[in-house]
Amino acid sequence: MPIPGLTIIGESINDSVPSTHELFEAGKIDEILDLARSQDEKGAAYIDVNVGRRPPGFMADLVRKIQQVTAKPLSIDTPDPEIAAAGLEAYDPGRADGKRPILNSIAWTRVAMFDLYRIRPFIPILLVTERIDAGGEARMNHTAEETYRTARDFVRIAAERIDGFTADACILDPGIMPIGSDLDGNFRRLMESLRLIHGDPELNGVSLSVGLSNFTVMLPSKCADGSPVRGPLESAFLTLAMPLGLNTVIGSVRRNYRILPVDHPALRCLRDILALEGYDVVMRVMSFYS
Repeated sequence: MPIPGLTIIGESINDSVPSTHELFEAGKIDEILDLARSQDEKGAAYIDVNVGRRPPGFMADLVRKIQQVTAKPLSIDTPDPEIAAAGLEAYDPGRADGKRPILNSIAWTRVAMFDLYRIRPFIPILLVTERIDAGGEARMNHTAEETYRTARDFVRIAAERIDGFTADACILDPGIMPIGSDLDGNFRRLMESLRLIHGDPELNGVSLSVGLSNFTVMLPSKCADGSPVRGPLESAFLTLAMPLGLNTVIGSVRRNYRILPVDHPALRCLRDILALEGYDVVMRVMSFYS
């Protein structure tokens, strides 16, 4: 069962997942629908739907078919406005107990996607990993303060673009990077970003989310003693991040996410990393699984 207070957006129906990509390529839509059923049964609150670069009509047709096999609301996942519009138009709130879909995601470089709200009201995931500089160019945020300021500005822009919009009607994604190659302090930036956003009264009620599987991508699946690597490190992250306001993840219903005891080795690993820099971070992760 999911951790109380944690919303899981099931990640499996995504063209970037190799096994799912193969199903798309082979036209095995029935097996795609099985993924929707399985994620529903295993506790996903939303089902993510990402069809890659396939035509808008493909997205619309898949949304309709998925809604025939699950009553869970969907997360329309694409940076393409036309594909997003097709998915939102096909989505039927009546098949999801009246719940709005999520639109994943809107970035500074595609704020015009707010206009899709006219097609179907949605819950936006706002990427606050980048900002627009004074010259109008997109720049990645490298500090917690930059991420925090972007979050404040982006919520303000959303309120300007959508009538009646309030902070509690959106999800902010401050970005999570692979911990196994974190030479630039991204984990520390993320944790401080969560603290700053969560502590701002003007952002009261906002949801915070990350793509959790990105945290452990490219790490081995098992430690030297045969115990798992990825699940415990992801649970350790949740143990640290949920008190700072993180309440949503795009993740796997197959992993047994849980709140870890204070002496758990994975939790000790992440706490150590918060005090380390550069290659010492990589070495500490390696020492955890070796």
